[in-house]
Amino acid sequence: MYLPQQTNANVIVTNNLKGFPVNYLKGFGLIAKTPDDFIADIIDLNPETAVKAFREMVLHKRNPDLNQFEVLNKLRKMGLKDSADYLHSQL
Repeated sequence: MYLPQQTNANVIVTNNLKGFPVNYLKGFGLIAKTPDDFIADIIDLNPETAVKAFREMVLHKRNPDLNQFEVLNKLRKMGLKDSADYLHSQL
């Protein structure tokens, strides 16, 4: 017998928003967000920490060795346009 598990989550992060209807999720106290929206929200909570973490990530990025603007462009191409634009605005 399957017993559903409870969690303290309030967000489902997915690119399949159609698969998670708003009215259905409300019954569980959940919302669905795209990865881009979720990451942009995290950046917005503490932009200084996010920029510091981003710069450290870029500093340690190897193979290929990319600068921060090249990494931002890669993020945009991966569908994280709003997140990359937000980080870019904070640099």
